[in-house]
Amino acid sequence: MSLKSAIENDNSIIYRLHGDKVIWMIVILLSIASIALIYSSSSSLAFKEGTTNFDYLLKQIQFVVLGLCFLFICYKIPLGLYRIAVYPLFFISLVLLLLTPIIGQEINHAKRWLAIGPISFQPAEIVKITLIMYIAKTIELYKLETFKEFFWRIVAPVGFVCIVILISSVSTAIVVGLISLLVLAVAGIKWSYLFKSVGIAFAAFLLVILLHIAFGIFPRFDTALNRIKGFVATEEGVQELSPEEKQRKADKTFQADMAEIAISSGKIIGKGPGKSTQRYVLPHPYSDFIYSIIVEEYGLVGGVVILLFYLQLLYRCVLLVKNCTRKFSAVTVGGLGLMIVLQAFLHILVNVGIVPVTGHTLPLVSLGGTSFIIFSMAFGIILSVSRTIEKDNDRKRREAAPIPASDAEESVEQSMERIKSEGEKGLEEYEIIDEKTGEFK
Repeated sequence: MSLKSAIENDNSIIYRLHGDKVIWMIVILLSIASIALIYSSSSSLAFKEGTTNFDYLLKQIQFVVLGLCFLFICYKIPLGLYRIAVYPLFFISLVLLLLTPIIGQEINHAKRWLAIGPISFQPAEIVKITLIMYIAKTIELYKLETFKEFFWRIVAPVGFVCIVILISSVSTAIVVGLISLLVLAVAGIKWSYLFKSVGIAFAAFLLVILLHIAFGIFPRFDTALNRIKGFVATEEGVQELSPEEKQRKADKTFQADMAEIAISSGKIIGKGPGKSTQRYVLPHPYSDFIYSIIVEEYGLVGGVVILLFYLQLLYRCVLLVKNCTRKFSAVTVGGLGLMIVLQAFLHILVNVGIVPVTGHTLPLVSLGGTSFIIFSMAFGIILSVSRTIEKDNDRKRREAAPIPASDAEESVEQSMERIKSEGEKGLEEYEIIDEKTGEFK
């Protein structure tokens, strides 16, 4: 069954769901693809952990089911409730983000995870959503007529979030700042405000670098700098290096080199499902480099199909933005759509070797509970807006549609006939006369 027929078939589950049917199909198809890809790409992780691919298959199925549950909950929440809860949610996520460098779990020399009981998650991923909704609510609530007001209500909170994230992840902080800038541009903020904000952000970034040089409070700067150096380094002078220096240089670019080998070996149609060879040597083929596995197993065709899914999502979000009547809805949908697509493109660009390694997952495809659930919630909020628009349009069509004269006359005649028949039935109950008294029984 084709995508179009699945959407238009009134017996399908997709048809019965409210909201944008194409976005629903994208969510379902990406989720199904993730299950197959995780089963194929988790061989090295399974060997390291002393288990099997099947265990990670079951784990990913659990993540998918849990993510879809969160998506459905966010989809069913009324849009008005989101407006009310924006500021409290942003404050809570900000507190969690501040706690992460203090009491967070250190994984790969960075404190990005926060554990509450048996649940571990990355507060920075949650802040991405709440910050976008905070910007949307603030733009709707305030006119922001002066740059001073714009600075304190928008620039300062965004900058503070980015600085806190910088402690554990430079690339995530840059992504959050870029998404915020794009959201503000889409929302129609004055270009003079945006240029001033970029200038302030650049000055603040230089100050952060100086603070790191003096006090070393941003440890991930060194990691980011080494990755950039390894990415832009040329092959000149390699022959003059010692074997140890050559090995160190190769270690710095190992991930990118293995990803390029995986992609180049995929060719047009790929090696086939489950036949990847680079999954045994590529670091994190199930998360940070899963797109390389997609291209290796399914070729250029598979890589383009995945890319088209995200482009189609962006297109559908643009259509939703055009149909929104409130700024909060428009900015929220546009911002969340940009967030998902921008991270997908960043992941793809890293895998094909265009930008340095950043460690960002492919939305709704890579292995990971927090990432999958957070992006599922983002999709759920987008579909909630879409559902609200659909219901409003249906209501307007019903109100605008005139009642045909023939239907109106028929309904009146039917009403009179019903009244007459009910009256006669009532009389029949009393038209039995008592022969002795001559009265109705």
